Amino acid sequence: MITPQDIQEKVFDKAVRGYNADQVDVFLDELTTTLEDVLSEKARLAEELAAANAKLDEYKAQEGAVIRTLESAKGLMNEISASAEKRADIIMKNAQLSADQLLRSAQESVDRLKDEEKDLGYRVASIKNRFKNILQAELDRFDNMSQDIFGAFPAVSEEAAEDAAASLEKEMTQVISIEK
Repeated sequence: MITPQDIQEKVFDKAVRGYNADQVDVFLDELTTTLEDVLSEKARLAEELAAANAKLDEYKAQEGAVIRTLESAKGLMNEISASAEKRADIIMKNAQLSADQLLRSAQESVDRLKDEEKDLGYRVASIKNRFKNILQAELDRFDNMSQDIFGAFPAVSEEAAEDAAASLEKEMTQVISIEK
């Protein structure tokens, strides 16, 4: 490559009918100046290119880091999503188990209350029968006693006896209803 100094130092032999030396020197000076400018511009552009390449390498490295970060974030999101789905499944299963337990407990309570209701029904019927039997026995005893006591007196009309029995039965019914 020819340098500006090579151009400045170039000496041409003189010929009989050669070029005008002053014009050649002026042209060589202009050529030297132009070549210096071009070389200076080339050096500046080479520096800019090197800086741009350095930036490009930096951006490529950052791009790789960004891609790795995005892939890591994507993997993390997938893990979070899977974990959330597992937690939702667990929560749903726990809720189902709790609901099943509550349902079983409620059913057991209903069954127990039904059994208690039947037992109370039997007990009430038993008590009612016992009272009826007691009342009937008392009525029978009263009839026997009244015949013994009142046998010497004139007979009471059947209607009056029925009224007395009805009144007594009414009182006993009231006693039974109070018991309930």
